[in-house]
Amino acid sequence: MVNESAVVVFDDARAVANAGVMLPALLAQRLGLEQLIEECVDLGDRPGAANPGRKVMTMCSAMVLGADCIDDCDLLRSGQTGAVLGHRVAAPSTLGTFLRAFTFGHVRQLDRVLGLALERAWAAGAGPGDERLVIDVDSFVGEVHGYKKQGAGYGYTRKLGYHPLLATRADTGEVLHIRLRKGSANTSRGMLRFCEELIARVDRAGATGPKLLRTDSGFWAKKTFVRLDRAGWQFSIGIRMQPHVRALVDAIDEDAWVTLEDYPKTSVAQIAETTIGDFRMIIRRVRTLSQQGELLPSWEHYPFATNRTDELQIVEAEHRQHAVVELAIRDLKDQALAHFPSGKLSRPGFTETCCLGFLSRQWERGEPDRIA
Repeated sequence: MVNESAVVVFDDARAVANAGVMLPALLAQRLGLEQLIEECVDLGDRPGAANPGRKVMTMCSAMVLGADCIDDCDLLRSGQTGAVLGHRVAAPSTLGTFLRAFTFGHVRQLDRVLGLALERAWAAGAGPGDERLVIDVDSFVGEVHGYKKQGAGYGYTRKLGYHPLLATRADTGEVLHIRLRKGSANTSRGMLRFCEELIARVDRAGATGPKLLRTDSGFWAKKTFVRLDRAGWQFSIGIRMQPHVRALVDAIDEDAWVTLEDYPKTSVAQIAETTIGDFRMIIRRVRTLSQQGELLPSWEHYPFATNRTDELQIVEAEHRQHAVVELAIRDLKDQALAHFPSGKLSRPGFTETCCLGFLSRQWERGEPDRIA
């Protein structure tokens, strides 16, 4: 029931649209992100080179509020929103000029900002410290439209787009590393270099505890196994059912298969293990119920390689949890990566900026009081 005696007072001099941006803005100020960007990003005498910190922070703030294209950054000029951001707001046209000035070298400068921002946040209390760190690596196709998107191509989804490589922290959804690739790039392209950069970044950020990297079978490569193992990381990486893998699976004794009791009732699943080369191989086989409620006649096999020595059921269950990376991908596609607003593949600065904004939102979702 409406109280007719109530009086609503509105003071437009203090009105702030989207006041939820205040927490991420406060976090960005405490981490000194604007000054960090000023120190790391130098476009020389290119058009739009001035004040890179202000421009990147404008895009980050807008993306925290759901912007998915450069024009959406104008929402920061609604009401008194700009008064709570801690930085001046750049116009969308200015941001477009700024991003068009980027070369791949400048993108790497912005990527360095992402790594240093991670170091500052983790040092302030958001990091894993000496606790266990689980990282998921995956790729996805970001669909684009039009024929002027350099590097856009048709990949395994048969849709025109780009094919970024992404690493996220499992428990928080933080984007730890990202690399933009052509749409036609093979899933595993650049994975070894990506892992080397990821290992160095996480170490610099102060993660000293056990580390586990999980991927699907698209990233299966012995060089990746060896590199992670040499770095002291655990890994859990899917394997495709190639003929020699199938022969190893077929050689497993039938009595060795263990039924999973906690698997969805729409399927029957069993697990077993063997070895592939120098590493342990764990296999889950599944028979799914048909629409008539009958089990399909044959098993589907999902093997993965690991250097872990834990109990079989624990290793297999944690490998399945790799699917949480899809939540981060979904959120990124809801932000700037819905469009990839750059016509040049060598100028994907918005990709790294999007991840910086995504980091701010993830940190704010967690425990902002921990960031001193």
